[in-house]
Amino acid sequence: MRIVAIVGLALAGLNVGVQAQSSLWANSVISYNAGTGYTPGYDNPSAALGEPSRFTPGQYGGPVDPFSPPWTSGQLVTVGAGGWLTVQFGAPVRNAAGNPFGLDFMIFNGSGFLITNGNYEGGGITDGTTFGGDAQTRVSVSQDGVNFYELNPSFAPLVDAGWPTDGSGNFNIPVNPALTGANFAGRDLAGIRALYAGSGGGAGYDIAWARDQNGQSVSLDEINYVRVDVLSGRAKIDGFAAVPEPATLSLGVGGVVFALLLGRRNFKKG
Repeated sequence: MRIVAIVGLALAGLNVGVQAQSSLWANSVISYNAGTGYTPGYDNPSAALGEPSRFTPGQYGGPVDPFSPPWTSGQLVTVGAGGWLTVQFGAPVRNAAGNPFGLDFMIFNGSGFLITNGNYEGGGITDGTTFGGDAQTRVSVSQDGVNFYELNPSFAPLVDAGWPTDGSGNFNIPVNPALTGANFAGRDLAGIRALYAGSGGGAGYDIAWARDQNGQSVSLDEINYVRVDVLSGRAKIDGFAAVPEPATLSLGVGGVVFALLLGRRNFKKG
């Protein structure tokens, strides 16, 4: 009976960890309009659900990194001018001032760093310029899926302006928003990753930037929905990721470790 209880505790802790992990991404599409100028074949909004891309499948695929962004229709959905994509997260995204750089969630795209030294075999150097999107976007958030509030465009980056995805990084840690393309000039992949500091890239957003139609700030403790409107051009979207509170991130692992340690101690006593 003791062993059964120990296993139950461990599985409970593991289950909490899995639930916490799955809640870090957008998990359902609420509405999608491809708009004008979207890429034919890249109109499946479900491509933006779940964890952003770590690996591109197929003959010409491989690990996703800042020089090799996701590009297949299974990884990206495009939104053209006048179109939009609204998604719901698996759990509420908290407006937490204590998050890294105060950011609460990220949106990932299909951009990449240009290679300027001609070495495409793993020794590329960039000048800090990115390719992959030209869209003017508006990002809005909502608690209930009905009332949406625009994130102040004076602070909110354009979706396509997010840092290129690094599949070896942590998608739930934002890149320092103070960095600019000039900071990456002359850097190879290792140098880019050093500036990413463990992040997986993306464009970072703070729920505190929410404002109403009159431009007045709106206080939201948490949100469940994010909407991207494309005003012009064409956006490529790979995924949405929340920045979790430290307690949420560690709960599942902590539960498993606690159960295993308890089991070891009780096993010795028995």
